[in-house]
Amino acid sequence: MMNQTEPAPAGLTEDLTRRALRLVLDRTTDMAATALRVPLHYYRDPKIAEVEETQILRRTPLMIVPSARIPAPNDYVVRTVLGDSLLVTRDRDGTAHVLLNYCRHRGAQPACGSGNATRFTCPYHAWTYRNTGELTGVPGKEGFTGMDRGDYGLVELPSQERHGFIWAVLTADSEIDIDAHLGDMGPELAQLDYGTYGYHDEREFTSEVSWKGALEAFAESYHFPFVHGQSVIGQNTVANTSTHDAFGRHHRMGFPFNWISALDTDPTGSWDPLMNMGVIYWIYPNLVLANSPVGVEILDMLPAGAPTRCTVRHSWMAKIPATTDEQRAVYDTIYAQVHAAVRDEDFAMLPQCGEGVRRGQHDHMIIGRNEIGVQHMIKTFAAELGIALS
Repeated sequence: MMNQTEPAPAGLTEDLTRRALRLVLDRTTDMAATALRVPLHYYRDPKIAEVEETQILRRTPLMIVPSARIPAPNDYVVRTVLGDSLLVTRDRDGTAHVLLNYCRHRGAQPACGSGNATRFTCPYHAWTYRNTGELTGVPGKEGFTGMDRGDYGLVELPSQERHGFIWAVLTADSEIDIDAHLGDMGPELAQLDYGTYGYHDEREFTSEVSWKGALEAFAESYHFPFVHGQSVIGQNTVANTSTHDAFGRHHRMGFPFNWISALDTDPTGSWDPLMNMGVIYWIYPNLVLANSPVGVEILDMLPAGAPTRCTVRHSWMAKIPATTDEQRAVYDTIYAQVHAAVRDEDFAMLPQCGEGVRRGQHDHMIIGRNEIGVQHMIKTFAAELGIALS
């Protein structure tokens, strides 16, 4: 949560566009007070990685799926988060549930893929569960005399649906309060109204880089001309220039598009921030929301069995849901472009960073004042993990 003495950052207003324009005209960027030294063990120490998973990632609300992924009653999808198979359902009344996808008999997985169903049957011994988790069918029930079916439903994780996403805590005996978790970021997400967007596509892959290092790629534009110089990101965005606003542990970055400078000579144009910059949110601990004028990229990054290995799920939602094949074809093209930038540009470079962290014999790396968003991420995690920075 944000310190109560700190004012909430201004919302998505013309003032944000004016700030970004001023930075572009002055050829500068929002900056941290000093450069930051980060010890390499911050990224590669297995003991730190264990604490991250057990004390942060399994105790903090995570975005599991966009609401638009299961829009209709009885829709469901199965996804894996930190190795756990999760069955995300929407019951006939429209309420979302996040269930551990493990049969209570012998542990096989009752559901797979996605679709629309009211019941799920375990493939091992055909125990059957409602999409709310209750156990409804046990073949050979005489073998389980005295068992109360009410005690053997699928384990449900604490979850809430807010701001167009279904969130959950991966520890069943925990509590969840998304409003408290988001703090002043909540009204900003409400302003964006993601619940009205249309879900389009997703891809998932593994990369040999720390999940924290992967997140950092979406918190600075210093690398844009070098990594994205031949793609739409590098060609349309002013390099090494951004606004930065902290919302407690979360933050918002604004990466100005080249055409923002036209507002200096023709102020009659649109001052809508989403039309003049890429607005990128980091929602602590692992979620990035990258907004463009037509939609939002959703990236959630998590560790994958080693300190310098991560999984990346990259999905995209359209601001105006597709209703025709022509619209879907346009969105296919947009998603293909943005996914190629992530997969073939960012995550072509990031494994080199992962190797440098694993094999480097220096004791620290240095993060520049111009990388203020990266610094905010590192300082936030370091405070949670008790890691000293300088």
